[in-house]
Amino acid sequence: MAFERIKQKDWYEVLGAKPWDSPAELKRKYQKLALLYHPDKQEADVPAGEVEERVQRFIEIDQAWKILGNEETKKEYDLQQREDNLTKEWPLHAQIYLEDMSWNEDEQLYTLSCRCGGNYSVSKSETKDVSLVCCDTCSLVIEILQ
Repeated sequence: MAFERIKQKDWYEVLGAKPWDSPAELKRKYQKLALLYHPDKQEADVPAGEVEERVQRFIEIDQAWKILGNEETKKEYDLQQREDNLTKEWPLHAQIYLEDMSWNEDEQLYTLSCRCGGNYSVSKSETKDVSLVCCDTCSLVIEILQ
């Protein structure tokens, strides 16, 4: 499941959760909200407009759980959130193609020297998931182009 680079919902916020919550805690928060907003659990005398709002809220809660309740999609979502936060918080120093970085066979790591003397490093296993990399010494970020 690929996440688009548009402003998307904060699925943790939808569940009232935090990224460091355990899977059991995420599930507990989901179940509590799902019971509260499930269409079958609504009282009959609720105004029509509020019914629609509650149905939409339930759909959001369900979507949040589909992403955060699955280890793979949660990992992908967390990486995307981290990248989005990096671009907001730290300056983008350069755009680099992976083949322009140095390859270290022993460590299975791509590296590039930063102007501060530090290094940008990305492991071979991360190259498919990561496009922004922080310097290990300063706050500069590079974008790895595919």
